[in-house]
Parts: sequence; C-alpha cells; structure tokens
Amino acid sequence: MYLPPLFAESRPEELHRIVREHPFAMLVTQRPSCLEADHLPFLLDADRGPLGTLLAHVARANPVWQEVQDGDAVLVVFRGAHGYISPNWYPSKQETHRHVPTWNYELVHAHGRIRIRNDERFLRGVVGRLTRIHEADQPRPWRVSDAPADYLAEELAHIVGIEVELTRIEGKRKLSQNREARDFDGTAQALESRGRQDLADAMRRTRDQGPA
Repeated sequence: MYLPPLFAESRPEELHRIVREHPFAMLVTQRPSCLEADHLPFLLDADRGPLGTLLAHVARANPVWQEVQDGDAVLVVFRGAHGYISPNWYPSKQETHRHVPTWNYELVHAHGRIRIRNDERFLRGVVGRLTRIHEADQPRPWRVSDAPADYLAEELAHIVGIEVELTRIEGKRKLSQNREARDFDGTAQALESRGRQDLADAMRRTRDQGPA
C-alpha cells in the first residue's frame, strides 16, 4: 500500500478500532492459478499472538479452505469511512480555483498466516461471538441457543473456520490532514449536510489525535 507519512496510521488502538467498527473485509489469497478475494465478516482477537488473530468462517462449498495450506501468507483488507470530496467545499477554492476532487478514506491492511479450523467447537465459538456482537443493538437479541440443536448442528456442518495470525498490520487515514483549517472545516460541514456524519467524525478524530 502506498503510504505517505502524513496519512500513515500505526497506532494499534486505532487500527483495531477500524477493524472492529468495519468487520466486513476482503480476504486475499494466492490460489494455484491466480489471486482470489473472498468477502467475510471477521472477529479480532487482540490477545492472541503478538499482533492479534482474525477469526472467520466460510461456506464449506467455498474452495478457499481446500486451495490454501496452513501457514500460507494472506492479506485481509478492512475499509473504514470513505467518500468523495468536492473542491467546491473548500472556501479557498473560490479565491484560487487551484483544487481538484479527491477521496477521503480509512484503510487497514492486515497481513498474516492462515489456518483452517474444521472443528465444531471452534465454529460454535466464532458463530456465538459474531452473533453477540452484531445482535447487541436488537431489542431482543437472537442467540445461538434459540435455534434447535439438530438444526444448528446441520448448519455448522456447512461451514469451515478460518484463523489468520497477524504478522504485520498497517493503516492509512487520508482525511484532509493536508488541507488548511478553513478547507478542512468546510469539507466536514459539507459531509454532515449530506448525511455523512461517519466520515466527518473520522476526519475530526484524526485531526484531534494528531500524527501517528
């Protein structure tokens, strides 16, 4: 990933935050004939391994778990808040017109070694944790125990677990840090007026935290 120093993010707490808040990620693997990408919701277990471990599952019909070997290098890409930025949002544009459109975004590249987990205990744990996280805001959260035992066993038989022990994790937050204050504020306000509070908040968080 091209990583200019101004946009580089190396703080583990910020990298982990992006992963947790945007868990649906792209798993990139080298298959026998080409590179492939699978799109999966991941869990981050920050306490497993020096940099943490990512957990997920795939359909048993997905060939990824048979076409990779334990220990193969993989890349998992997490994309946080992002969006188009118009030069019309910069007050200074009205004076100089020396601005062009751009895109603001947060990214995390998580490099690691994959391991296939084909055991029911692991799968129950991953499904249970995913459910607790993503059902937490429901009025009556669904629980794994709500499903009949035989039905759950049948469903678990159709998936295979994946672990990715992280060996390197890097982030990029390109969020108008290179703009003067009035253009930064104009951009954040324009995003808010268009319902993009998430991206405006990401910009302000980055500015308030300062360089990584």
